[in-house]
Amino acid sequence: MTKLLVVETSPRGDHSISRTMTRRFVAEWQAAHPHGEIVARDLMETDLPFVTAPWLQAYFTPPEQHSPEMKGALRLSDELVGEILAADHIVIATPVYNYNVPAALKAWVDHIVRKGLTLGFDGSGLVTGKKATVLLASGGVYTEGSPIRDRDIATQYLRLILGVIGITDVAVVAGGGAKVVDLGERTMDVFVATLAPEIERAAAA
Repeated sequence: MTKLLVVETSPRGDHSISRTMTRRFVAEWQAAHPHGEIVARDLMETDLPFVTAPWLQAYFTPPEQHSPEMKGALRLSDELVGEILAADHIVIATPVYNYNVPAALKAWVDHIVRKGLTLGFDGSGLVTGKKATVLLASGGVYTEGSPIRDRDIATQYLRLILGVIGITDVAVVAGGGAKVVDLGERTMDVFVATLAPEIERAAAA
């Protein structure tokens, strides 16, 4: 059974453009994979701590030497890694804050890049044979020809991280210029409809 992992980061609920993009993506994915399974990971509903000294101590200690406290420190990280490994397609939906991803998504990345699980001890990615789609909502426009294209750190960062763990089949749907929705110049539905062809292609892949 094909499995989709949906990772969402926006704190804006129904007012979120990236979440609206996700709903459209999931509907298209379900149409293309009627027997598929969807696993949702909402980072706004996950008590996701930043990396701490106890976490790092557990990380650098061989699993067979883990104390109960070390196992506890890595429990959520193990769960998040398990979701990645079990998925066939991973969709990451996120707003762009100050040219990069929100802190919650960076924290998720820190928990899923794990030596021996998603990253080989030789630096090779272990998460192979999977697809990923990145759904971005940003006030700025960073696509080809934009004078601020070099500020597109979020896309570069997510492509880099996915590639590091072994996922190279990555589609990016860039919802640039999303501030028109907040300014009331365009409705959410009209804005997301302009991205529909890209979302449909990514979901059907």
